[in-house]
Amino acid sequence: MNKAEIYEFLTSRNKQKKKSRTPARLDAIQSATGAILALFIVFHLIFESSILLGKEAMYRLTKFFEADFIFEGGEPLIISALAFVVFVVFVLHALIAMRKFPASYREYRRYQTHRHLLVHNDTNLWFIQITTGFMMFFLGSIHLYTMMMQPSKIGPFASADRIFSDGMWPMYLMLLVSVVLHAGIGVYRLIIKWGVFDGVQPQQNRLLAKKIIKWLIVFYLALGAVSLVTYIKIGYEHQEHYGERYHKGVKE
Repeated sequence: MNKAEIYEFLTSRNKQKKKSRTPARLDAIQSATGAILALFIVFHLIFESSILLGKEAMYRLTKFFEADFIFEGGEPLIISALAFVVFVVFVLHALIAMRKFPASYREYRRYQTHRHLLVHNDTNLWFIQITTGFMMFFLGSIHLYTMMMQPSKIGPFASADRIFSDGMWPMYLMLLVSVVLHAGIGVYRLIIKWGVFDGVQPQQNRLLAKKIIKWLIVFYLALGAVSLVTYIKIGYEHQEHYGERYHKGVKE
């Protein structure tokens, strides 16, 4: 081999090495963004469930996130900024995850054949994650866009009006189911993929992790559903005063 051939050979090898690291890096970014979003969903559902403690509790928590301890009356733009950050992470996660989606109907049929032949639970979970991820891409974008554009419309009455009087409750119900399933399955897959909690008995620990994740999914689905029903009830009772805001225990 002459110098030119050797240089070309080494260059091509370096390119192959660099290229081979890309999927691993993308997997790491996908895992990190997925973990961040899962953590956000957990706290978001808990925040939304504050309505179960009463309108005043939900109102005070909303004002806390608007930093009313710094800005008198709170600053809704803080909610917009938080929603924008979550939206960026959400889009980044979705774009990276899409590379694993079936790229054609032929690939989809091949996957379905593979799934039915193996009858493997984790393979079925991957299918659920793809389906819920597709739903979330649209439903989650609508929700985050609303939070970015209308941050002041968050509160016991404002949220209830949006859910009931604006007819948004079916969307929020579908979003709740898709988000909780996707996050729960995603966390389980992260535990398996990165060997978290494997210890000296990886098989037993993985089964335990799967059982815990199942119960957490049930818990957060129930918590979200009860919270949604509560907002619907408040919205129904408040429909004749649509647009009025809750303020320190009374309507403005």
